[in-house]
Amino acid sequence: MSAIAIQVSQGGRIVIPADIRQKMGISIGDEVLLTWQEGSQELRIATRKQRLQRARQLVQQHVKPKVSLVDELMRERQQAAADE
Repeated sequence: MSAIAIQVSQGGRIVIPADIRQKMGISIGDEVLLTWQEGSQELRIATRKQRLQRARQLVQQHVKPKVSLVDELMRERQQAAADE
Protein backbone atom coordinates (compact mmCIF):
# COMPACT_ATOMS: atom_id res chain seq x y z
CA MET A 1 0.00 0.00 0.00
CA SER A 2 1.30 3.44 -0.85
CA ALA A 3 0.34 6.81 0.54
CA ILE A 4 -0.35 9.94 -1.46
CA ALA A 5 -0.42 13.38 0.15
CA ILE A 6 -3.30 15.60 -0.95
CA GLN A 7 -4.62 18.83 0.49
CA VAL A 8 -8.06 19.46 1.89
CA SER A 9 -9.63 22.42 0.12
CA GLN A 10 -12.40 24.85 1.02
CA GLY A 11 -15.44 23.09 2.43
CA GLY A 12 -13.45 19.98 3.40
CA ARG A 13 -13.13 18.71 -0.16
CA ILE A 14 -10.43 16.36 -1.35
CA VAL A 15 -9.60 15.30 -4.89
CA ILE A 16 -8.97 11.64 -5.60
CA PRO A 17 -6.13 11.53 -8.12
CA ALA A 18 -7.10 10.40 -11.63
CA ASP A 19 -4.95 7.26 -11.61
CA ILE A 20 -6.61 6.06 -8.40
CA ARG A 21 -10.10 6.88 -9.72
CA GLN A 22 -9.28 4.87 -12.82
CA LYS A 23 -8.01 1.89 -10.80
CA MET A 24 -11.16 2.00 -8.66
CA GLY A 25 -13.48 2.44 -11.62
CA ILE A 26 -14.84 5.75 -10.34
CA SER A 27 -16.41 8.05 -12.94
CA ILE A 28 -17.75 11.60 -12.68
CA GLY A 29 -21.01 11.58 -10.75
CA ASP A 30 -20.41 8.17 -9.13
CA GLU A 31 -21.21 7.79 -5.47
CA VAL A 32 -18.47 6.47 -3.20
CA LEU A 33 -18.75 5.11 0.32
CA LEU A 34 -16.56 6.43 3.14
CA THR A 35 -16.00 4.32 6.22
CA TRP A 36 -14.33 5.56 9.38
CA GLN A 37 -12.31 2.82 11.09
CA GLU A 38 -12.35 3.79 14.74
CA GLY A 39 -9.68 1.34 15.90
CA SER A 40 -7.08 2.25 13.28
CA GLN A 41 -8.23 5.88 12.93
CA GLU A 42 -8.40 5.46 9.14
CA LEU A 43 -10.85 6.67 6.53
CA ARG A 44 -11.54 4.12 3.80
CA ILE A 45 -13.11 4.78 0.43
CA ALA A 46 -14.86 2.22 -1.78
CA THR A 47 -17.43 2.07 -4.52
CA ARG A 48 -20.76 0.32 -4.09
CA LYS A 49 -19.62 -2.22 -6.66
CA GLN A 50 -16.51 -2.98 -4.60
CA ARG A 51 -18.56 -3.38 -1.43
CA LEU A 52 -21.01 -5.70 -3.17
CA GLN A 53 -18.15 -7.76 -4.56
CA ARG A 54 -16.60 -8.01 -1.08
CA ALA A 55 -19.93 -9.08 0.42
CA ARG A 56 -20.26 -11.80 -2.22
CA GLN A 57 -16.75 -13.03 -1.44
CA LEU A 58 -17.58 -13.22 2.26
CA VAL A 59 -20.76 -15.19 1.58
CA GLN A 60 -18.95 -17.57 -0.77
CA GLN A 61 -16.55 -18.48 2.05
CA HIS A 62 -19.49 -20.02 3.91
CA VAL A 63 -21.45 -21.57 1.04
CA LYS A 64 -20.77 -24.96 -0.47
CA PRO A 65 -20.04 -24.94 -4.21
CA LYS A 66 -23.11 -25.36 -6.46
CA VAL A 67 -25.51 -24.68 -3.56
CA SER A 68 -28.40 -22.30 -4.16
CA LEU A 69 -29.01 -20.10 -1.14
CA VAL A 70 -32.49 -19.34 -2.47
CA ASP A 71 -33.35 -23.05 -2.58
CA GLU A 72 -31.92 -23.55 0.90
CA LEU A 73 -33.97 -20.64 2.26
CA MET A 74 -37.15 -21.94 0.59
CA ARG A 75 -36.60 -25.41 2.10
CA GLU A 76 -36.07 -23.90 5.54
CA ARG A 77 -39.24 -21.78 5.24
CA GLN A 78 -41.28 -24.76 4.01
CA GLN A 79 -40.01 -26.86 6.89
CA ALA A 80 -40.81 -24.11 9.40
CA ALA A 81 -44.32 -23.79 7.96
CA ALA A 82 -44.84 -27.54 8.16
CA ASP A 83 -43.67 -27.57 11.79
CA GLU A 84 -46.27 -24.96 12.82
